[in-house]
Amino acid sequence: MTSQTFKHHVLTIVMFFMASVNIHAQETSMDMLIGQSLSKLQQPTPEAYLNCIAELKRIDAMFPDSVQPKYQTALQCLVFSVTNPHAAQTENLLAEAEQAITRMEEMTLSDPSDVCTLRGFLYMVRIVQDPARNGQRYYIDVMQNFEKALKLNPNNQLAQQLQQKFFEGMEQNRKK
Repeated sequence: MTSQTFKHHVLTIVMFFMASVNIHAQETSMDMLIGQSLSKLQQPTPEAYLNCIAELKRIDAMFPDSVQPKYQTALQCLVFSVTNPHAAQTENLLAEAEQAITRMEEMTLSDPSDVCTLRGFLYMVRIVQDPARNGQRYYIDVMQNFEKALKLNPNNQLAQQLQQKFFEGMEQNRKK
């Protein structure tokens, strides 16, 4: 589950999703700021992610009633964490992602499918961090969240892609 191939696939999925979000996010100043922050991930280095996340948190502070900055903050924290599961910053970023997801759950304008997708991704990162210890612990949570996300919105591409990568990762682990 922690193989470089898996991390690369997840990174590719998230980059694709971010690009599709960027295309639609050009109308308001908040969307422009988010787009500018995400564009800095053209070179997806750990430093670029940390800088992007810091910017997204500032945007969230500027627009506290908006869902999108919280969504992007959580998503980028999770992408950093899945690609760098043992980095010094990972635990803090996972805590930030969880806080952003919880704040989204409390907002009436948030998409419940997106919330479930992010929560499933959070549990998936926990498994990537320590498959032996966390696999059994979080497997059901990952499955339930992705299934619920897809039940709420069958067209949620991020949920579809993450669920597929999760199945592939679990299959790889069974073969080992």
